[in-house]
Amino acid sequence: MKLTMRLQEDSYDIIISRGALSRLGKVTNLMNRKVLVVTDDGVPAEYADTVLSQCSDGVRLVLPQGESSKNLKNLETVLSALLSNEFTRRDAVVAVGGGVIGDLAGFAAACYMRGIAFINCPTTTLSQIDSSIGGKTAVDLNGVKNIVGAFYQPEIVVIDPDTLDTLPRRHWMNGMAEAVKAGLIGDERLFELFEKEEELPLEEVLHRALSVKKRFVEQDERESGVRAALNFGHTIGHAIESEQGLGGLYHGECVALGMLPMITDKRLRVRVKKVLERLGLPTKTDFEPSRAMEYLRHDKKAAGNGAVTTVRVDEPGSYRLEKTSFDELETLLREGVWD
Repeated sequence: MKLTMRLQEDSYDIIISRGALSRLGKVTNLMNRKVLVVTDDGVPAEYADTVLSQCSDGVRLVLPQGESSKNLKNLETVLSALLSNEFTRRDAVVAVGGGVIGDLAGFAAACYMRGIAFINCPTTTLSQIDSSIGGKTAVDLNGVKNIVGAFYQPEIVVIDPDTLDTLPRRHWMNGMAEAVKAGLIGDERLFELFEKEEELPLEEVLHRALSVKKRFVEQDERESGVRAALNFGHTIGHAIESEQGLGGLYHGECVALGMLPMITDKRLRVRVKKVLERLGLPTKTDFEPSRAMEYLRHDKKAAGNGAVTTVRVDEPGSYRLEKTSFDELETLLREGVWD
């Protein structure tokens, strides 16, 4: 399967195909330029090996696994690797890993020499379904997620579902929260797949979820309007994630929790809870609302007037944007809809 993100001069293909990693050199240039392959120590080494075997001049950089690696120090590590290996503007960075590696490597590519080619090869469910496309690159700072970054589109995104075979079940399902989100805001049929199918058709789920995100990004590349719909579940989800700290709930699990208060129809909320429970995603949480509010006040989506743009869903496949005051958000956090 192939999708094309149509952004005029920044357009790029999104390839979804089993075994695609071993064919990366057939869809993008790996032979006539230097390639820095950035990965982490939680990703099977064979995935980076597969990419490097197709490069004429490849360099491997392995970072520690986890969200804590998405920081300015590791950004400097990637940039230093590019500089010490004398990369030029015609060379490329390839991310082989999950969202942390994609965000960090993409931001480094955006910064180095004011921008070199970035190729994204996501290897987790979460990154394949969501963060691999759209051009958001970033690192965290002082406990605030993704607060330092840039919009920078990849040259190509290559998604190989076979790389998901090595994921633990919790990591696998963590990413499915973003697919449920995509169905709720933009594809009723996708949401119904989660309700009705005993065995999820993985490639169809990937294709449908990415198609939803692609549609929003093409309309609003830099999130000045309708692209804000993709933040469904993220406003409260990021607050929960930040309050929990490292070692707590995963990103997708927090997004799952963050969606529930923003579903206005009680019957739909019950349906969504059943889907989340079936996927092994949480519908209950225990956190400190006052601490979560501190993170919300630093949210990039804050309007600067004591309000945040939130996304509400009344029925599957549609959404509406609404300005929500911090007082209203605190009420949601304190009274919530979590069992």
